[in-house]
Amino acid sequence: MLRVSKFTDYAVVVLSRLEAEGGVQTAPGLAGGTGIAEPTVAKVLKMLAQAGLVEGLRGARGGYRLLRPLSSLPLSDVIVAVDGPIALTACVDGGFGLCEAENTCPVRGRWDPVNAAIRGALSAIMVSEIATPPGRAALPAHLTATPVPALLAE
Repeated sequence: MLRVSKFTDYAVVVLSRLEAEGGVQTAPGLAGGTGIAEPTVAKVLKMLAQAGLVEGLRGARGGYRLLRPLSSLPLSDVIVAVDGPIALTACVDGGFGLCEAENTCPVRGRWDPVNAAIRGALSAIMVSEIATPPGRAALPAHLTATPVPALLAE
């Protein structure tokens, strides 16, 4: 089963809250606004800062701020920041020494196109497309089902 980690999910929630609030936000403030435990928010912010997605500011008015709008932040960047490289198998993209059967594996390298397709799909989705609160314009048309009223009108 393909599934992102809880930390990636939390990262999207934290990024969404950062953009909604604007400016510099503290980890305790983000924890209170998201309902995610403060230590978890702090850990997520640290990962996002290390990846260059947010900036940590020190001092009395310190906290974290976004470095770019969520509309220009691919979901793949968040996943890589939190979970590491996007891959279904350990032997992706020519990796060596990660599998005991790599020298005799009959499918070595054949997963690369699958991994590339998944990375491409995740790169095409901006965080803003999934972080939009309910009731606002959200997903683009190619990611949504046909609305029921439109079906009834046909």
